[in-house]
Amino acid sequence: MKRKVYQPHNLEIQRRIREYLSPEDIQEVHKRAAWKHFAIVLQQTILLIGLGILAYNITNPWIWAPLALFQGFVILSFIILLHEQIHNAIFSKKRPFIERLLGMYYGLPSSISPSQFKRWHLDHHNELGSTTDDPKRAYLSPKKNTPWFKALYMTPALFVIYSIASSKEAKSYPKKLVLTMVAERVVLLGCHVALLLWLVQSGGWDAWFRVHGAPLFLAFPFAFTLNRLGQHYAIDPEDPAKWATLVNSNKFWDWLFVYSNLHLEHHYLVGVPCYNLPKLNRMLQPFYRDIGHEPYGYGKLLYNWFVKNAEPHTQWQKKPPTTKGMVAGGSTMRR
Repeated sequence: MKRKVYQPHNLEIQRRIREYLSPEDIQEVHKRAAWKHFAIVLQQTILLIGLGILAYNITNPWIWAPLALFQGFVILSFIILLHEQIHNAIFSKKRPFIERLLGMYYGLPSSISPSQFKRWHLDHHNELGSTTDDPKRAYLSPKKNTPWFKALYMTPALFVIYSIASSKEAKSYPKKLVLTMVAERVVLLGCHVALLLWLVQSGGWDAWFRVHGAPLFLAFPFAFTLNRLGQHYAIDPEDPAKWATLVNSNKFWDWLFVYSNLHLEHHYLVGVPCYNLPKLNRMLQPFYRDIGHEPYGYGKLLYNWFVKNAEPHTQWQKKPPTTKGMVAGGSTMRR
């Protein structure tokens, strides 16, 4: 039975950030525009298909290999779109049937079960801070703090690691949900097998590897792990407002990661659609400065993770001093 351990901490965080955000600010960032969401969907779909067509026709590894790497990030982007669907951040009103179809479509490139991801992800939100009830921390975070083991997450081993993690967590799920997850996986994996057979028949195993194998099994794990480094590994365990890593908005990373680099802001206000997260990030800069939450770039995250062998879910750098005038649990500065 989950305990929703994050709920009291979240209530306090909401109080603290509202010292910096007006009701109008909060209302503004929560505005949903379905056309913006579907513009991203169209862009990512064109990229997914277009990169596949290019890789099918180009055999020069100096060209198709970078395309495959890029395609790995595009595959990840569909999980981000699925994330939007889970949080009802697409439409201004709920549209269950359309959202169900979209969930299956967004799960297709990586073959992830939408129902499994929804339960897994919402449990992560409710149990953030728990070493046992947060499924990401309990089952997916590396249990061996060695560079070689961490590096496995950037290889095809990620699929095995995630499958084991999700299977352990699924033991606590209702039978009906498990059956739904299995059915979704059968359908999605069937689509991948069909694509494999078609590619092998039409272009051989080389074509399959360029179009499907390398992007999914080599590039996607790298993109997935790099993205996850900016979520909850470099934190301050003593302050719930710093239980997610601060990665500031950057046009390149915003585009490549479909705004999922702004993970901290998402945890603060879960209903904000992804395309409004950069605005929220800018609004919260005074709050971050006052609480001494230092931002990370992905180069710095990789350096700390592999070279300095930093442990997940810990303080990675010396605490900076908070702004003068701070009081416990908040700031003396108000809007």
